[in-house]
Parts: sequence; C-alpha cells; structure tokens
Amino acid sequence: MIPSARMQAAMELLDWIIAAARDNGASADNITKKYFKERRYAGSGDRRAIREHLYAAIRRWGDRPENGRQAMIGLVAENPELAEFFDGSKYGAAAIQADEPAASGAQIPEWLITKFSGLIDDQEKSALFDRAPLHVRVNGHRSTDLEVKSAWPEAKALALPNAYELPAGTQLEDKKLFREGAIEIQDLGSQAIAMAGAATKPQLALDLCAGAGGKTLALSAMLPSASKIIAADTDRGRLSRIDPRKRRASARNIETILLAPGKEIEALDHLKGQCDLVLIDAPCSGTGTWRRNPELRWRMSPKRLTHTTELQQRLMELGSEMVKPGGRLVYAVCSLLDAEGGEQAEAFLSKYPQWQEISIDLPIGRPYRKGTLLSPHHDGTDGFYFTCLEKL
Repeated sequence: MIPSARMQAAMELLDWIIAAARDNGASADNITKKYFKERRYAGSGDRRAIREHLYAAIRRWGDRPENGRQAMIGLVAENPELAEFFDGSKYGAAAIQADEPAASGAQIPEWLITKFSGLIDDQEKSALFDRAPLHVRVNGHRSTDLEVKSAWPEAKALALPNAYELPAGTQLEDKKLFREGAIEIQDLGSQAIAMAGAATKPQLALDLCAGAGGKTLALSAMLPSASKIIAADTDRGRLSRIDPRKRRASARNIETILLAPGKEIEALDHLKGQCDLVLIDAPCSGTGTWRRNPELRWRMSPKRLTHTTELQQRLMELGSEMVKPGGRLVYAVCSLLDAEGGEQAEAFLSKYPQWQEISIDLPIGRPYRKGTLLSPHHDGTDGFYFTCLEKL
C-alpha cells in the first residue's frame, strides 16, 4: 500500500471505531483485527503504519471526533509533516481543503478533568497515555521463579510475589509454561487486588463480576486447593472463557454461575451470609486503563457515568449480603474517578455501620479515601481504586 492509502485506511477504521464508541459496539482492537483479517493484501508494514496513524488519533482526542477524517486533519494541524499523506492519489486520502473541519481539544474530556481522585495530578494524567508494560503472574502451584527466569532471562521481578515484567512484544503462546497455565498475562494492579482478597485465606470466595476470570484465576493460585471459588457474571460470552482457562491452569476449585441481569439474587440466594470473601471488580469508566484502551474516553458521558455509579452501588449492596460475619468484601474499579472509588466506599460505610475498613499492607499503592489507589505513574500499574471491608 502507498503511504496515502495507509492514511485513508486509518480514517476508515476510525469511522467504524467512532461509531462503535457512540453505539456501545465492538472495541477498537476487535474492529481493527477484523479489518485486517478481511484485507489480506495489507502486509505487516502496512498494518503497522495504519495502527500508528489510528492510535495516534485515538490517544490525542479526548472528546469523540465526528469522523475519522476530522480526527486525522486535527493531527495534521499539530504535525504538518502528516499533510503529505493527503495527496489525492488513487486509493489514497483526498487533499485537505482550506475550510475543512478538524478535531480539536485536550486529551481528557473537559467534563472529566475535575472528577479525578485527589492524588492524580497533571503528571499522573499524562502517564495515563503511556504505553502499558507486559506484566505476567506466575501460578505458584504450577511453576517456580527458576523456571520463569530460564524461559525468559530478561524477566524483571516486580514488587509482588510471582509477578514479572517482560519486554514489550514478548511472544508467550509458544512457551510451554504459558500453554500449561503456569503463567497468565495480568497487570500488577489486578494481582494486588487478588492478593488483598486472598489475605485471610478464605474457604469460600465469590467473584461477583468475574468476567473472563483473570482475578478468579489469581485467587485460585493464591489459595489452598481446598478453597472454593465461585465465579459469577451476567455476560455469558465472557464467563464461558473461564472454563478453558481454569483447565489450562488446573484450577479445580473454581465453579461458575451465569446470572440473569436484575435477577442476580435468585441465583445467589444459597450463598447469603456464607462467603468468607466477596470480590467485586465492578463495571466502571475504565479511566485507569486508557493506556490500553484509549477509546474508552469516547464511550463515557455524564449520563453513562451516573448509570455506572448506580450499578456499582447496587453491586456493593448485593455482594455484602453474601458475606458472613467476620468475612470481607473487596470492592475494586479500574478507575481513577472519585465517584467510582472513594466516594462509593465512604457512602457504603456511612450507610452500613456494621462494616469497617481493613487496611491492607501491600508494597504498592497509596492510602486514599477508605481504600488504596494504584496509578501508572506512581506504581507502574493500570489505575485502580480498591477497598477492603469487614463485616462485624
């Protein structure tokens, strides 16, 4: 493909990604994978160049652009050297007209700027758009540090046990340790939350928003095999991904429950007051994962944030009913917004005096509003808020 055709392809992809963000459709990564699968003529160099154009635009604009062309013309205004890719050639991007509209604005939507946690300053906000590192978690039941260092001599040990960083682009799928479930790709922050949940070695744990089971598997690796972990979610597709993952990791202490939205209590009634631990990795804005999924900014709105915080409140109340006296509730969000983090913990504790905050001693994170805050700049993790609460 000629350079201007690569630019045109990036703009077409942006059109689809913008529409998906508006209509709550597929993610940018999935749209891009499908695009290239249907265009086998695009070589590796073409795909690389298209992705660079694409993600430069997604990372740059906090507010959702009208279309892909406006997004890219906005980049040209800041980087004039890109203008050469708008040459009007066959299959390429049409020449830019003097009066064409262009995207503008900051990296973070204006309505969100003041909603970040108090510890997130300008330097922290800038780090939200850095490249995310590759973190892995070693399943101590299946492997050892020595085996990991043998397979990846360049592996860097991180602050938590069994956690390593590998160089960007490291291929894992062809390694025996990965195929046999001895390691999992998992951000260090997610590992920290699982460790907070595993601290008291719960015999019965409920992962209420399990998704594809990342934290479920981490709990399983950190707990004795006699512990029982129930992974529950309303998304059948994501929940179905747990079974092959747990077989690969030989995690025999995990069960799954598919929940009907709005009727979760019926499926969980037998667990009321029975769980030593309930982990709620709640749906959220995803502000802490912008370095991985920058188009999430285009999906959030004040109305959607309000709806999301209401759902989080309902999940905390639902999960709390499952905890037995002396048991714990760990509430977590991959968000750095006060409305989804500290405000939720404080509101819950104010409403339910039979609960108390428990301090968790971890080598990463900062105490913040009845919980712990993790951030890319301070901790090298995705952005998370979590709180550990005990039922009296």
